[in-house]
Parts: sequence; structure tokens; C-alpha cells
Amino acid sequence: MSSPLLGLPGAIGDTFPLHYGDPLGEQRRLTEGAATVDASSYELITLTGPDHLVWLDSISSNVFVGIAHGETREGLILDPHGHVEHQFLLIDEAEASWLLVEPGRADALIAWLLSMRFRMQVGIENVSDSWAVIASASALTSAIHVFADPWPRVMPGGVAYSVDPHPAEKFTLHWNVVARADLTPDLSPHWSGTDALDALLVRAARPTMADVDEKTLPHELDWLRTAVHLNKGCYRGQETIAKVHNLGHPPRRAVLLHLDGSDSELPKPGSKVKHDGKVVGRVTRVARHYEWGPIAYAVVKRSLGPAVDVEVHGSTSAMTASQELLVAPDAGATRREAISQYRAGR
Repeated sequence: MSSPLLGLPGAIGDTFPLHYGDPLGEQRRLTEGAATVDASSYELITLTGPDHLVWLDSISSNVFVGIAHGETREGLILDPHGHVEHQFLLIDEAEASWLLVEPGRADALIAWLLSMRFRMQVGIENVSDSWAVIASASALTSAIHVFADPWPRVMPGGVAYSVDPHPAEKFTLHWNVVARADLTPDLSPHWSGTDALDALLVRAARPTMADVDEKTLPHELDWLRTAVHLNKGCYRGQETIAKVHNLGHPPRRAVLLHLDGSDSELPKPGSKVKHDGKVVGRVTRVARHYEWGPIAYAVVKRSLGPAVDVEVHGSTSAMTASQELLVAPDAGATRREAISQYRAGR
């Protein structure tokens, strides 16, 4: 469905406003809390029934039993080998839990959840047609529910794989739920487009499903800080999570690339990242930031030196990029040395 905000002066976009004629200014205003974004392309799922939190807890990467009303937690659904399949934010309100998922991903998640319901008393419903999401730096008083994005805090049971302090330590984002019928231009005095939201997510190094392929481990994107509880019981993929964290290193690592700004055309997602003529990774998201200029989120081989410059190869040209460290190459293997010392002392 098309956004009612497309009728605002300067709105550019086919279904949702990408911007209103001032993309960089809209980023600044969104960051400063002076504007909001129609994020109603994001989707909402409700879980109901007496078993829904215990059941979700048993099949996902985080702990949801005992969550306080209004608290936001992030979860992942992993395959048996620990690779990321689905991501969501959750809040629990009275008789239902609400899940926020990225655009176009609700149906696939619902289908998987239904396949895992078995005899548990759980109701699962896509409520995106009735409710809309608005993104803002702070919670809106007009919202009936608010997801406070936990990124980039290290949540209980989590661990950071990045430098300290995190480059986005001041990042705050709220996903406000309003009745879709109430989503009108008058709901906020100032609007920013979805391009502004996407740019801030890239700059914050906030992992999204756009960064995920069939081999993605949560460790590679620093997702253990918000979406994985390392001390919880068994769930699908947990063995890999523990093995990599305790004994090994993730084979790849997320990095923020600062692109040479001399080329007016930015590379596309999927562009190859090369060093010394060899492919060492791929770009997943690209943005032109109001302060930092052209930037890209990329996933590269762990063996790539964190201080070297790389080349990003677009469709017609290549541009030089410097790395901003997100996931440390030596992250993981937290118990390897202790185990080696134990074995040596036996």
C-alpha cells in the first residue's frame, strides 16, 4: 500500500517517500529528534496464547520468558548450523507479544513459526494491515506501542565483538506503532524520508537482514551484543554459537567502509570488495551520510588486515575505501587458551 505522505510537498518515491528534497538535512533532523520517518513498510506480527513466550524462547537465540512489559528484546532464528534465517524485535504487552520485522519478511517468518508450533497454544497473526510503524529518535506520545532499539548496547547474556566504545554509542532509534488509519501528514510536524533512516542505520553499523546470506553467523555482524543470550538453554543453532565463541573465530567480519567521495555514483549492494586484486568481501548497504560522506557496510574475510585500504568495484568503476573496524579479527576463541592450559597441565 502507498504512503499517504507521498502527497507532501517535495516527496520523492513510488510507494514510500525516499526523501522530501533535502536528503542530508533530513538525516540531521532525524538524528536530532526533530523529524520522524514513515517506516510502515516494516511489518508487525502478534503472538498470543498462554504458551507463546515459553515457546518462542525455546526456538530462538534470546531469552523472552520474564520480559517486562514494554521492554524491547531482539531475537534471531537460526538454522541447525547457526546461520541466521530470521530477525525480529519483540515487546510484550498484556495478552500479546508484538514482533517487528523488516519489510517483506513477515510471511516467511510466520510460515516457519507455524511449522514449529506443534501442540503449543500459540496464536500467530500478521497485523501489518491494521498497524503502521513510524521511526524516530525518541518515543512518540501518539504511539500505542514502542520498540526501543537495543542497538548497540550489550544486553544481558550478550557480548561485544567490536571496539569499545562502539562507533554508534550515541545511536538511539524508536519504532513507534500507530493505527494505520492515523498515519497522516498531520501526525508529525516534520518528516524525513526512508533514505535518511537507511543512512543512519548504516552509520550505526546496525545489522539488518540485508547483510545476511546463507552463511552468515551472528558473530560476524556483532549480533551477539543484542540478539543472542550466551547463557540460555538449548535452541536450534546454539552449538555453533557456543563453539565459535568459545573455541574459534568467525570466518568473516563486518566493516564500515569510508568511500572515496570523488565519484558521484555510489557502488551498489553486492559490489565486490578487493585487496591486491583478490576478492575479500562484498558490500551489503551503501549510503551518503550527512557528516561522513559516502559510506558502505560490508562483510569481509577475517584475514583481511584491518588497517589496509581496499577497492570497491561497482558496475563501471572502482573506488578506494578505508576501513572502520566493527568486528575485531581476533574476536571469539574466549576459552581456547584456558582449555589449552588445562590440557597442558594434565
